[in-house]
Amino acid sequence: MNFQDAVKACFQKYVDFSGRAKLPEFWWFFLFCFAVAVVLEFVGSYVSWAFSLATFLPSLAVGARRLHDTNKSGWFQLIWIIPILGWIAMIYLLVQPSDPADNQYGTAPSN
Repeated sequence: MNFQDAVKACFQKYVDFSGRAKLPEFWWFFLFCFAVAVVLEFVGSYVSWAFSLATFLPSLAVGARRLHDTNKSGWFQLIWIIPILGWIAMIYLLVQPSDPADNQYGTAPSN
Protein backbone atom coordinates (compact mmCIF):
# COMPACT_ATOMS: atom_id res chain seq x y z
CA MET A 1 0.00 0.00 0.00
CA ASN A 2 1.44 3.35 -0.99
CA PHE A 3 1.02 6.75 0.64
CA GLN A 4 -2.00 7.89 -1.40
CA ASP A 5 -3.84 4.60 -1.03
CA ALA A 6 -3.33 4.61 2.74
CA VAL A 7 -4.61 8.16 3.20
CA LYS A 8 -7.56 7.53 0.91
CA ALA A 9 -8.44 4.28 2.70
CA CYS A 10 -8.35 5.97 6.10
CA PHE A 11 -10.65 8.77 5.00
CA GLN A 12 -13.01 6.30 3.30
CA LYS A 13 -13.17 4.34 6.55
CA TYR A 14 -13.56 7.58 8.56
CA VAL A 15 -15.16 5.96 11.63
CA ASP A 16 -14.88 2.27 10.76
CA PHE A 17 -13.43 0.64 13.86
CA SER A 18 -13.96 -2.91 12.58
CA GLY A 19 -11.63 -4.93 10.43
CA ARG A 20 -7.88 -4.86 10.13
CA ALA A 21 -5.20 -2.49 8.83
CA LYS A 22 -1.64 -3.45 7.94
CA LEU A 23 1.45 -1.52 9.00
CA PRO A 24 1.71 0.72 5.92
CA GLU A 25 -1.89 1.92 6.15
CA PHE A 26 -1.42 3.04 9.75
CA TRP A 27 2.05 4.57 9.43
CA TRP A 28 1.42 6.37 6.12
CA PHE A 29 -1.71 7.94 7.61
CA PHE A 30 0.23 8.86 10.76
CA LEU A 31 2.94 10.52 8.61
CA PHE A 32 0.29 12.38 6.60
CA CYS A 33 -1.41 13.74 9.73
CA PHE A 34 1.87 14.73 11.35
CA ALA A 35 3.29 16.43 8.24
CA VAL A 36 0.11 18.36 7.46
CA ALA A 37 -0.25 19.47 11.09
CA VAL A 38 3.35 20.75 11.12
CA VAL A 39 2.86 22.66 7.86
CA LEU A 40 -0.46 24.11 9.03
CA GLU A 41 1.16 25.23 12.28
CA PHE A 42 3.07 27.80 10.20
CA VAL A 43 -0.24 29.04 8.77
CA GLY A 44 -1.78 29.34 12.21
CA SER A 45 -2.19 27.27 15.32
CA TYR A 46 -5.98 27.32 15.01
CA VAL A 47 -5.79 25.91 11.49
CA SER A 48 -3.49 23.11 12.69
CA TRP A 49 -5.77 22.47 15.64
CA ALA A 50 -8.82 22.26 13.35
CA PHE A 51 -7.04 19.77 11.08
CA SER A 52 -6.00 17.65 14.06
CA LEU A 53 -9.57 17.68 15.32
CA ALA A 54 -10.87 16.68 11.87
CA THR A 55 -8.46 13.73 11.68
CA PHE A 56 -8.95 12.58 15.28
CA LEU A 57 -11.65 9.98 14.55
CA PRO A 58 -9.93 8.50 11.48
CA SER A 59 -6.72 8.25 13.52
CA LEU A 60 -8.51 6.38 16.28
CA ALA A 61 -10.22 4.13 13.73
CA VAL A 62 -7.02 3.20 11.88
CA GLY A 63 -5.29 2.67 15.24
CA ALA A 64 -8.01 0.26 16.31
CA ARG A 65 -7.83 -1.57 12.98
CA ARG A 66 -4.02 -1.76 13.29
CA LEU A 67 -4.33 -3.30 16.75
CA HIS A 68 -6.94 -5.71 15.40
CA ASP A 69 -4.39 -6.80 12.81
CA THR A 70 -2.07 -7.85 15.64
CA ASN A 71 -5.00 -9.64 17.34
CA LYS A 72 -5.38 -6.99 20.08
CA SER A 73 -8.44 -5.02 21.07
CA GLY A 74 -8.77 -1.43 19.84
CA TRP A 75 -9.30 -0.41 23.46
CA PHE A 76 -5.55 -0.82 23.98
CA GLN A 77 -5.32 2.70 22.54
CA LEU A 78 -6.20 3.96 26.00
CA ILE A 79 -2.56 3.23 26.84
CA TRP A 80 -1.77 6.53 25.05
CA ILE A 81 -3.12 8.30 28.15
CA ILE A 82 -0.15 7.13 30.25
CA PRO A 83 2.74 9.55 29.70
CA ILE A 84 6.03 8.21 28.30
CA LEU A 85 5.73 4.53 29.33
CA GLY A 86 2.30 4.27 27.73
CA TRP A 87 3.57 5.90 24.56
CA ILE A 88 6.49 3.48 24.37
CA ALA A 89 4.18 0.52 24.97
CA MET A 90 1.74 1.75 22.32
CA ILE A 91 4.45 2.25 19.70
CA TYR A 92 5.69 -1.26 20.49
CA LEU A 93 2.19 -2.67 19.93
CA LEU A 94 1.73 -0.73 16.68
CA VAL A 95 4.97 -1.96 15.10
CA GLN A 96 4.26 -5.63 15.77
CA PRO A 97 3.96 -7.84 12.69
CA SER A 98 0.51 -8.68 11.40
CA ASP A 99 -1.23 -11.87 12.39
CA PRO A 100 -1.07 -13.81 9.09
CA ALA A 101 -4.11 -15.93 9.87
CA ASP A 102 -7.71 -14.84 10.13
CA ASN A 103 -8.59 -13.75 13.66
CA GLN A 104 -11.66 -12.62 15.58
CA TYR A 105 -11.44 -9.18 13.94
CA GLY A 106 -11.61 -10.42 10.35
CA THR A 107 -9.59 -11.84 7.53
CA ALA A 108 -6.01 -10.79 6.94
CA PRO A 109 -5.72 -7.77 4.60
CA SER A 110 -4.37 -8.70 1.18
CA ASN A 111 -2.14 -5.67 0.55
